[in-house]
Amino acid sequence: MALAEAGADVTKTFLESAREAQQTVRQVEKLGVRALAIPCDVTNPKSVRAAVSEVVRKFNRLNILNNNARRYETVHFDRLSLQQWDTIFATHVRGPFLVSKEALPHLRKRKGRIVNLGSLGGLRPWATHAHYCSSKAALHMLTKVMAKALAPEIAVNCVAPGMIDLGEKSAAAFMKRMAKQTPTRRNGTAADVAAAIRFLATAPHFITGQIIVVDGGLGL
Repeated sequence: MALAEAGADVTKTFLESAREAQQTVRQVEKLGVRALAIPCDVTNPKSVRAAVSEVVRKFNRLNILNNNARRYETVHFDRLSLQQWDTIFATHVRGPFLVSKEALPHLRKRKGRIVNLGSLGGLRPWATHAHYCSSKAALHMLTKVMAKALAPEIAVNCVAPGMIDLGEKSAAAFMKRMAKQTPTRRNGTAADVAAAIRFLATAPHFITGQIIVVDGGLGL
């Protein structure tokens, strides 16, 4: 929505949430820009190839790629299964790699931008999130490598949110506790993250390889 408000045509990919994706499309179109919802499994090369092809067919260009598919779960280290480890790495590392590779020729034509969605967990160790933290740390490094490898045509950056309050009642007590530990004395919002992504999507190409932490100072 933030990118649409800035005048961008928007494609939203989804894995299972088809109804929600179509609702987003309708909201975006009300802003006077074009929108598209496409099913895509970011861990599957054929699915990624089909999705990118559909975007280019629909809009005839690709300027900005926001790799933001994610999984999140709390698992104690001694109970963490290999399947859980592999699944979260597939989404957070394999996915951005595959989508970026497929989008590469189209982004080069437009001197585009890639914005990955990292996490404060990729910078700080959380004892009950070994697979999540490790995968996000890998994504942060992938961002920096891509920034070097794809310059000067493409700028690649990453937004790393801290505690973002999405209004979930089950997390209310936890969020209240985290807000007290945050220098800004509040948790982040979806709007905070969206603003950072919008900034990097329109920033000069000279800004590349950066991990922009959106955490209210929690990681300091």
